[in-house]
Amino acid sequence: GLQNEREWAAFCDKVLLTPALAMDERFSANFKRSANREVLRQIIVERFAQLDVEAVIQRLEDAQIASARVNDMQGVWDHPQLKARDSWRDVDSPAGPLPSLLPPARNAAFTPRMDGVPALGQHSQGILDQLGYSVEAINSLRERGVI
Repeated sequence: GLQNEREWAAFCDKVLLTPALAMDERFSANFKRSANREVLRQIIVERFAQLDVEAVIQRLEDAQIASARVNDMQGVWDHPQLKARDSWRDVDSPAGPLPSLLPPARNAAFTPRMDGVPALGQHSQGILDQLGYSVEAINSLRERGVI
């Protein structure tokens, strides 16, 4: 997923600590790296197996290669940038309060609406009313277990 040959050379030198790999004929151009991706993947996996995530990210940053960490859900909830931007709100749900992420685009003119999660069937009556169902038809659906 590197953008250009400069990044490939930097990746080999500063991330994998194997500068000679950049000149390896099997990987000397993007189409060759693609054709030999399984061999290249194995080399990268072997080098990264010795490192933790922070070390890999630091090496990528030192090499000036754009990257982003992929988080699990706990990592998303704990992300320092989301905390710094006060991006979380608790919303009600039938199971209790749930953390909910505010929309990423913010506007000082208004606060986004963060309603609770409805219970199963909570709005069925109103929706069916708006769709023109009669009271009898809605009761029939309810009696048959459709809603």
